[in-house]
Amino acid sequence: MRTSAVIHFRKGASRFLDGFAPAEVKTIMSAARQRQYLATSTIVNQGHPAEHFFLLFRGRARYFHLTRDGRRVNLKRLTSGDILSPAALLARPSEYLLNVEAVNNSVVLVWDRIVIRELVTRYPRLIDNTLMITHDYLAFYRDAHTSLSCDSGPQRLAHVLAGLASTVGHRVAGGIEIDVYNEELANEANVNSFTVSRLLSDWHRKGILTKLRGKVLIRSPQRLFQEEDLT
Repeated sequence: MRTSAVIHFRKGASRFLDGFAPAEVKTIMSAARQRQYLATSTIVNQGHPAEHFFLLFRGRARYFHLTRDGRRVNLKRLTSGDILSPAALLARPSEYLLNVEAVNNSVVLVWDRIVIRELVTRYPRLIDNTLMITHDYLAFYRDAHTSLSCDSGPQRLAHVLAGLASTVGHRVAGGIEIDVYNEELANEANVNSFTVSRLLSDWHRKGILTKLRGKVLIRSPQRLFQEEDLT
């Protein structure tokens, strides 16, 4: 479904639009189209020409990569206000490096490449904001790669849980709840599902978290890193 982007961001809802006056935000957003995506549907396809620029208005998404032999590697999760695969901003026509999938039913704003590049010329701050966002993405992948290279399996799982709690978790009675399955945790922490199940059960017994179907309630994120079995 495509419609004009008549929806509005509250102030501070997207770093891509930081520093702009309300009238400027309205101009930028009015040049976009609104698309709706059902959960698990693909928003961006890796390897396709980067002809559009995307901003996640409502919902959740995630990057994932398909290897040459068809294996799927889940990467960074995305929340409302995040930009998706900003390759369309580049002067030289490029391809999307990663896939983006909707985690739940989501609304995305889409600008054609020629349109977003015209807006960048008119509003150079858009480039500054994009660079700040991609800088944070690089920091995320630096930390993830360092953890994969240097940490034990339990340490990696603890880092994944803590990262999810701080980015996509939501506070409920008793802690921070995240929507995630064991298979996803195993993929992101680079451990097998048996290890995830064993560690979650152990941390459940110790009162650090509660494992529910498709969810984890983290009661004490700090204690994830204080366990003797993390080394």
